[in-house]
Amino acid sequence: MNSRPHVIVNVAMTIDGKLDTIERKGATISSGADKQRVDELRASVDAILVGGKTLLSEDPSLTVKSADLRSRRLAQGLEENPVKVSVVSQADLNLQGDFMTAGPARRLIYTTKRTLPEQVHKLENAGAQVFVRCEESIDLRDVFQSLYDQGIQILMIEGGGTLIAGLFQFGLVDELFAYIAPQIFSGASAPTLADGDGFLNGQAKHLHLESVSKFDNEGGVLVHYTSQSQ
Repeated sequence: MNSRPHVIVNVAMTIDGKLDTIERKGATISSGADKQRVDELRASVDAILVGGKTLLSEDPSLTVKSADLRSRRLAQGLEENPVKVSVVSQADLNLQGDFMTAGPARRLIYTTKRTLPEQVHKLENAGAQVFVRCEESIDLRDVFQSLYDQGIQILMIEGGGTLIAGLFQFGLVDELFAYIAPQIFSGASAPTLADGDGFLNGQAKHLHLESVSKFDNEGGVLVHYTSQSQ
């Protein structure tokens, strides 16, 4: 891949590294201060991407909540919200859900032929741009090249753990912001920062610590890492 967006992974997780409980219903982890930080980060990027499990189980809106931040984007000649992107093997999402309906924004869905042509047609009629790949799984490097070709230079990743693990596998992460909340979710099946098949000993992905700080009055900590190749 010759070119790709600058990739920023952003997560809110518990002390034990969980992104959600075993119920996978979008448990509240971020504090009020962290939600404001995330909104500011969203307003600064060209697009926001989530994986299929996050899309189908949580149906995120991926919009900028602050009216002031949206106004600033418009004043800069940008769209009110970043482009919404998802990578999902079978795109059987709710056409009336938040991903499809919340806020004015372009919606890009990368999927496989497991998504039936009838569903692709429905998604396109609802305003999404759908890119169907022939393979059983989607090559993230191909997706990022496609996004870059469409003018997306800064891409924010908001989960989930399987997607993030794939990004690390292919060396596609430039920055990582992690808000660590003073909570313990436990549960072997609860999603973590990086799931997937795992890396063997000696294959661990190493990052460079840029900063760490006590972030709010609720005991949360914010850490910022960059890729060692930066």
